[in-house]
Amino acid sequence: MAKQAAPKSSIPVVPKRTDGYVTKIAPKTVFRTRQDIATWKAALRQAENMDAPKRTKLHLLYKDISLDALLSSQLHNRRSITVSAPFALRKGDTPDEQTTAMVASLPWFAQLIGHIVDSEAFGTTVIEFVTDKTGVLRPVLLPRQNIIPESGLLLFDETATTGIPFRDAKEYGTWLLEFGEPSNLGTLNKAVPHVLFKRFAQSCWSELCEIYGIPPRVMKTNTQDAAMLTRAEQMMTDMGAAAWFIIDETETFEFAKGASTTGDVYGNLIALCNNEMSLLFSGAVIGQDTKNGNFSKETVSVEQLMRLAESDKRLVEGYMNTLVLPALFRIGLIPDGLVFAFLPQEDTEELYTRTIGFMQYLEPDLEWINLKFGTQFTCLKQSSGGTGANFQPDPKKK
Repeated sequence: MAKQAAPKSSIPVVPKRTDGYVTKIAPKTVFRTRQDIATWKAALRQAENMDAPKRTKLHLLYKDISLDALLSSQLHNRRSITVSAPFALRKGDTPDEQTTAMVASLPWFAQLIGHIVDSEAFGTTVIEFVTDKTGVLRPVLLPRQNIIPESGLLLFDETATTGIPFRDAKEYGTWLLEFGEPSNLGTLNKAVPHVLFKRFAQSCWSELCEIYGIPPRVMKTNTQDAAMLTRAEQMMTDMGAAAWFIIDETETFEFAKGASTTGDVYGNLIALCNNEMSLLFSGAVIGQDTKNGNFSKETVSVEQLMRLAESDKRLVEGYMNTLVLPALFRIGLIPDGLVFAFLPQEDTEELYTRTIGFMQYLEPDLEWINLKFGTQFTCLKQSSGGTGANFQPDPKKK
């Protein structure tokens, strides 16, 4: 049976909306300053203030710690599993292949799924649908530091104390969509101290390398003789780039003895912080623990990550069916009554093992085998062992 071609996707024309709330938000220059635990505590006090809560400092801190390489990779890995998962739109029990193909072809739909997943890490996330001058619809993330979830305010200036109640706006639920619980500060809040301590350890380790990595050179001379002092300075400068100093013949210099000069104390702190961030977002330390890692441990760790990804998929399905799809219907992009669902992930290795077992007694479907396993078989093999089109299983064989 010939494989049917996938239906062509056509994107409906939606009403233009080029002047949204996002265009009224005043952009601010981000000043990069040294962050420490005191900064985090101050941001938490501001966010948890019952009289005037505000998350501006907290989200600026989230942006800063997101520059950490390991934290960024953990967030990306967790996010990409759900974003790249196949999905389908159904109306009742009937798949709507045409609308599914159209929605999947939208360049921003995967980005929208990512924003929903990010609402667990960053906290409340508000999306606004706008159109460009050609009428192409796209979602825009409103700056989280301009949102006050507890009171439902959108600040056009993050330094302001008053704004508009976006939940009372007529666009709310159609052009404005909100994801996340208002009281949730986000999982990143738990990662802040680990990133800050890791930076501290890296800074100290770097300073240790600078001091002990290339030992300074010492020259003893008569510092009271200007000519000898000048000649000594020139000699030390011409010898290389390492630190150097000149002391008098009667002076002495020595390094203070620290607890350790190998950097193990800093390496252990960095490893601890990395492991804690991995446990927070992946449920296990995956891949990076090369010293104590093994195949069985990595397998269990990946399974734990996939279970967390399944919870992300359930979260996305809930928001899609209660908020996103109804909004896209009211905008005019998709028909009414559709249900979003991720397609189940098949264990190809287990499926292959079972298929081999069944082929001892049953006639395989070559088209199905080629589709499932990516093969190019054209016919069944005839053999004396009893496989093929004329094979009849022995009823006495168990």
